[in-house]
Amino acid sequence: MNILSLVTAAALISTGAPMSAWAMPTSRTTQTCPAATTADIEAQFGRFSEAWATRDPDVVTDLFTDEPVLLPTVSNTPRTTPAGVRDYFVSFLRSHPVGRLDTSTIEIDCHTASRVGTWTVTLTDPATGQTRDVHARYSFIYRFEDDAWKIDHLHSSMMPEAAPVPALH
Repeated sequence: MNILSLVTAAALISTGAPMSAWAMPTSRTTQTCPAATTADIEAQFGRFSEAWATRDPDVVTDLFTDEPVLLPTVSNTPRTTPAGVRDYFVSFLRSHPVGRLDTSTIEIDCHTASRVGTWTVTLTDPATGQTRDVHARYSFIYRFEDDAWKIDHLHSSMMPEAAPVPALH
């Protein structure tokens, strides 16, 4: 144990700090962060849209981490396993969803990134072919896992207010 570690331990003992606070500094605590740019995170939505276009729930599910959280727009059931995420997309993809980002804010940390804003998802009724636009808020939280950015958390909820009707002149 080096001098700094001994001094740190003595300080923690004298203050009555709990044992959990006794993290000793080591050279192994330095973390290497993956290089990520705003463009890298913007590209994740393109991958997501392309996966939706395949209509294959396995392709979409592969974009998620091993411990995902999906709070979908058109289901009351949170999905917190890959099997749960897949189950949601089995039925959701039948409506041929197409998403368009309306607003977006991106933040990037070491092993996580977020993209939040509003979007419009166009759904097509498979029986009638009629389309409808769902205006919603979204949050994508990405985590760098297995050498790739994956969706760790996705929340989407419909806008609570109807879109304003343009005034007639």
